[in-house]
Amino acid sequence: MAKQVIPIDQLPVVAKNSAIIRPDSFTTGAAILMDKPLGWSSFDVVRYIRNRVPPKKVGHAGTLDPLATGLLIICTGKATRTISQFQDGDKVYETTVRFGSSTPSYDAALEPDEHSEWEHITKEEIENVIKEKFTGTIVQSPPIYSAIRVEGERLYKKARRGEKVTTPPRQVTIDQIEILDCRLPEVDLRIRCGKGTYIRSIGHDLGLELNSRAHLTALRRTAIGDFFVDDALLPEEFDQKLKK
Repeated sequence: MAKQVIPIDQLPVVAKNSAIIRPDSFTTGAAILMDKPLGWSSFDVVRYIRNRVPPKKVGHAGTLDPLATGLLIICTGKATRTISQFQDGDKVYETTVRFGSSTPSYDAALEPDEHSEWEHITKEEIENVIKEKFTGTIVQSPPIYSAIRVEGERLYKKARRGEKVTTPPRQVTIDQIEILDCRLPEVDLRIRCGKGTYIRSIGHDLGLELNSRAHLTALRRTAIGDFFVDDALLPEEFDQKLKK
């Protein structure tokens, strides 16, 4: 018999406006909106929740890098069957791209290994390249420092050993990229995109399209589908929601 999947709109959701809740309320399944702190891995948040609620079955709906912050949806119990529904929803990110240098990880986790001029770049050129190259369905290659499995192993493990890694290109959908602030050599962007999009690759590739190099210096996920980071709980706020 197929396992019953709870529709997202019928799923209990724990968020900032939730009342105090008993830990055993998570047994039948719930979605918890968490605001992942800087430096935590996505599994750190899963482990944090698992140590505080009865269900041992706890998972997240979409990895965030340790240097990224923002909305991470944690599912417990039977709600883990809905994870794919959350993953299929559109995502919104806010990120800072710095031109002039790139890193192997495409963000600030590693030191720059490539440098280039950036002074020729203008806001108008950025807008034009975004419109022409980074809107709609595009093909991108994920960073070699990513959790994608190749030959049964995570890419970042191969990269850390210094192995030569080729990342398989993939089609992704970018609905919109909006410039929030332009203070070159940095630019702040808001990106609405579909499943499987690597924001680090967008920043890296944007630098190349502008005849420069670039990497991310900040990344925050602000929405997944109809769920928003403004409603999410920091770890200490989640603790305050639990009735001891």
